[in-house]
Amino acid sequence: MRLAEKDPPRVFEPAPGIAIADCGDVHLAANEQVTMVTASGRRMDVAAKDFGFYATPSINGRLKGEGFRTALVRNTAGQIYVMVVEEDRMDRFDAYCAAEQQTVLEWLDERPLD
Repeated sequence: MRLAEKDPPRVFEPAPGIAIADCGDVHLAANEQVTMVTASGRRMDVAAKDFGFYATPSINGRLKGEGFRTALVRNTAGQIYVMVVEEDRMDRFDAYCAAEQQTVLEWLDERPLD
């Protein structure tokens, strides 16, 4: 793994009133992993493979067990995102989606096992 920190971070506004600080790049080789940790201690891994990435742990297993919900979301431009939401912050997520006019297409963690 190689970390390329941006100091100072690059700050940009993807939408009016929302500022994002781009703090750096994490370069992973195949079969390397990094773990993102929320302020509340919940963990989400990203793992590199020789074909690309596992962007999340199992949505209906380990990620759900960490207290996350996983949504497929569409914005007004038709772009689709995967969003991982802390269960006890659903009110903030709902407010964000309403303010940004985003629509939950599906809660992926609720998909039945076939």
